[in-house]
Parts: sequence; C-alpha cells; structure tokens
Amino acid sequence: MAPMSSAASPLRYLAEADVLAAMPPVTARLDLAEQALRALVTDADMPAKIAIHGRVAGMFGHAMPAFLRGAAADGSADRAGMKWVTGSPLNRALGLPAINALVVLSDAATGLPIAILDGGPITAHRTAAVSGVAIRAFAPGRERPLRIAIVGAGRQALAHLPVLAELLPGGAVVVFDRHPDRAARVVEAAGSIPGIGPATAATDLDEALGESDIVLTMASFTTPDRRQALTPGRIGPAGLVVAVDYDTLVSAEVARAAGLFVVDDRPQFLANRSAGSFAGYPDPGGTIGEALLTGTSRPDRGRVLVSHLGVGLADVVFGSAILAAAAEAGRGMILPR
Repeated sequence: MAPMSSAASPLRYLAEADVLAAMPPVTARLDLAEQALRALVTDADMPAKIAIHGRVAGMFGHAMPAFLRGAAADGSADRAGMKWVTGSPLNRALGLPAINALVVLSDAATGLPIAILDGGPITAHRTAAVSGVAIRAFAPGRERPLRIAIVGAGRQALAHLPVLAELLPGGAVVVFDRHPDRAARVVEAAGSIPGIGPATAATDLDEALGESDIVLTMASFTTPDRRQALTPGRIGPAGLVVAVDYDTLVSAEVARAAGLFVVDDRPQFLANRSAGSFAGYPDPGGTIGEALLTGTSRPDRGRVLVSHLGVGLADVVFGSAILAAAAEAGRGMILPR
C-alpha cells in the first residue's frame, strides 16, 4: 500500500460482516501470522501493551500499537496501526461479547487514518493462525491422527477449528468448557468442517486432557478463578501445549519442565510477568519468530509450551490484508473526515 495524500485517502469502516467477507483463506492466514512473527524479530516497532483496569474487577483495556517495516525500499509495504481491545466479566450476563476490539490503520508515511475495522473477527482468526504456526513448527509426530484437547469453548475455539482441519487432518478434537452448551456448539461446528476427525465434548477437564497429543487452552481472561491449575501431571503426555490465555490455566511448572518454552514477543511477556501475570514462569527460551528464523524444531525430549499473548503487529498485518480485499470488493462504509 503506497503512501497516499489526504485527498486520495478514504477513511473506510469495516463492520464484522465486511471483515469476515474479506478474511483471507486459512492458508493465507497462516502465512500472514508467520510473516508477523518473523517480522517481530527484526522488522517491527511494537511496544508492550498499554493497559488500563476499570472499576469492575477483571475489566481491562489494552492499546496495541505496531509498525511494520516492509520489504519495499520506497516504504510502500510499510504498515502502521493499533488495536484497542477491552474485556469485562459483566458482559456475558448482559448478553454482550466478553471481549471487544477495534483495529485502526494509518498510512505508514503520513500517519493519516485510513481504516477502522471491527477487531473481533481479526482477533479470533489471527490468534488461531498464530496457534497454527506453532502447531506447524512444533506438533509431535503425525504417524497417526492426533488427539487435540480444546479447553475453553468460546469464539477462539471456533476460530481454531479451520486451522486444525488444515494442519492436522483427521485429528480427533475433544472440547471442554464449564458451560456444556458452549462445548456442544463447538463440537457441532467441528462436525461441519471437512478435515476435522471425530469431535466430542468432555464432561470434565481431566477427561478432555486425557491422552491428548496437543492441548490448546483458551479460557476467558475475565474469569481467572483456576489460575495455573494445569500442572504437568494433569496435562499428561501432550507433546505440545499452546496457551492462548496467558497463565489462566497453564502452570509455571509446565513452563519450567518444558523441553522448549517460547512466546510470541519476549518484551511483552516480561512486562506482563513484572505486572503480576506468569508468576513463577522462567524466562522463555526464545520467541516463535526466532525459532522460525533459526530453524528450531521440537526437542528430542520434553514437551513444547507456546504462550502467545497476542501482538498488535499481527492485527495490523491481518487488518491491512483485509482492508485491501474489502476495498477491491467495494465493501465497507466511507466515513467523512
């Protein structure tokens, strides 16, 4: 996207339906996530999340700015923007989404705002794609269909299903959520996606973990009453654990015992640990991007733990691709300046 003058720069608003209609296919989403993770190592400017906490216990707001230095010498491939994401434990009882977000994109040369996008579907699908990059790099041997446990059956679980179908065809999916109706919804959705193996709902957490090869945790941040409840013994033989929910479920013991512990962004992890999350966790052995750039694969012994905290750069990379597709299709609303 070349720099644009103010006269040539429409300000486009993309609602959820527009974002979903312009969402790239799964394979492209995986490539966009990998691009963002690699760029974090050398080609990005991204501070740790700027956080606020409201009067209601558990309410949070995060500002997530990011800049990508693109490969083009003229700066036409540069990207700039920010996600503003909020969450509150009150929302579910009010019939509102627990997490809400907007992505704002700016022209990387002039700083002129060029788009406002509903960040909900971007958050869901870019997060699932980052998990997919981790699975692609660190999944245990695939001589047979793998068993995948999904803990937490919200929007993230639904977004992860197409990624699992793409990367682990035939894999059996076991879903657990404290609300059985939510787990049933994810199981029903899995049944309609080609590539997903048998999908079932577990009646308790330990049944879900069982003999799973891969464990994905995505419990709500707004109800952290089981903080670090999953110890190595409870997780069982899983060779890969992908924590989408900070340390809401996965214990520091799992990180300390892992053969490889990586995060999406080291400064952000360290900032969160200093602020009180990830109590007892060791320093990560590296980042996902560093592992990709150096060709690091899963260790011969021990499990891999991947904790991804959500990086604003991925939202900007995804948002830019979605904006380009939506503009080409004439989708969205042009706002007056």
